[in-house]
Amino acid sequence: MRIVIFGINYAPELTGIGKYTGEMAAWLAKQGHDMTAVTGLPYYPEWEIHDGYKKKWWVKEKVENVNIYRCPLYVPKNVTSIKRIIHEFSFLLGMLPVWLKFLFGKKHDLVICVSPPFHLSLMPLFYAKIRGVKFITHIQDLQVDAAKDLGMIKNERALDIMFKLEKKIFELSSAVSTISPGMKNKITAKGIDAGKVVLFPNWVDENVVYPMRKSQSLRNEFGIDQDAKVILYSGNLGEKQGLDVIVDVAKSFRTQKNVVFVIVGSGGGKEKLITLVNESGLTNIKFFPLQPYEKMSALLATADLHLVLQKQSASDLVMPSKLTAILAAGGCPIVTATPGTTLYDVISKHKIGILIEPESSRALRESIETALNSDLTEISKNARRYAEQYLSKETLLSFIEASLNDIIGNEPVAVPAYLELEYGRVQRSEVMPMSTTYTKAS
Repeated sequence: MRIVIFGINYAPELTGIGKYTGEMAAWLAKQGHDMTAVTGLPYYPEWEIHDGYKKKWWVKEKVENVNIYRCPLYVPKNVTSIKRIIHEFSFLLGMLPVWLKFLFGKKHDLVICVSPPFHLSLMPLFYAKIRGVKFITHIQDLQVDAAKDLGMIKNERALDIMFKLEKKIFELSSAVSTISPGMKNKITAKGIDAGKVVLFPNWVDENVVYPMRKSQSLRNEFGIDQDAKVILYSGNLGEKQGLDVIVDVAKSFRTQKNVVFVIVGSGGGKEKLITLVNESGLTNIKFFPLQPYEKMSALLATADLHLVLQKQSASDLVMPSKLTAILAAGGCPIVTATPGTTLYDVISKHKIGILIEPESSRALRESIETALNSDLTEISKNARRYAEQYLSKETLLSFIEASLNDIIGNEPVAVPAYLELEYGRVQRSEVMPMSTTYTKAS
């Protein structure tokens, strides 16, 4: 297949959407597919253009056999709703020259657009309609729902326009993919035919991320005693996570010198979090930057407990990507989730973590106290077993490749029966044609 992926985030970003998009493109290229990615200059989660790309405009490079077109974009130092909107539209403007090049160049077989931002799909969708090729909208985050539920956008008229535009994009897509059953249900609840919605779950490389002994961890590097009890939060420090609760809980452990809270990562909410810690005079919270992927197992082995936190309003809008690595490392996550959500159901069914209500300092404090005095061996074993069976990078990317073949009409490819049962697949007869197609000679 000749595939082009449009997405504002891409490798070498270490966390979030860019990591998964980059790994998927590189894996598909390794299988012999002709892969191209149109993306922004890397900036996430630091919200700063990475070294090596600063003061650059359009960059073309080839990494892991993927042709990458990097486009300039505005990256605000302090992220607000308005600045984020400008940031996203600046990328649309930046990718216009590349889009025009593709419009009159050799035709692709398949266009994949990764959301958010949800409106990024407009230009790639227009290309797909003109060139007569299949188009997939891949939803990593239901951005408009999140903006409404988190109060980031309160103008009802603006939200109504965005929801209508989002629905039209879904309707015109050949297929809509997303990462969790809960998000799939939310998409079909918008009036989208369930037959064209498919699950492309996020994965983990279980051969790179695996259980390590505490003595092999980063405790020495971080200056943490081997006997200390470490509660770790690693990943994006943003609005959806509701990380203020960590500061509240750390206050109640300030007299227990052997309990340390470690926060590893970056994001728009980091400075606010540091300010809260300083104002509270806490010395039991330590901050560290994101670690290279090859250190992931050692980082996760540093913790006795892992925090997977979300605000209640973000329930089922995202499936936390950090959870895949925690499970592969055999960690015990404390997860905020409400009954009936995908996250709650998975944790409960497979007994791979400790569930608590979101945004509750009391619930988090009590769960930490209980867990630190409990035998977590069974949870650890279940976590690793679940990662190997359901989150394996090789298995899931093979499943995704098979689904892509179905969507463009290639010969069907066999996949493990348990994956068909767990995730389902878009069958060829279910793939909806785009409502209007204009053909153009290649």
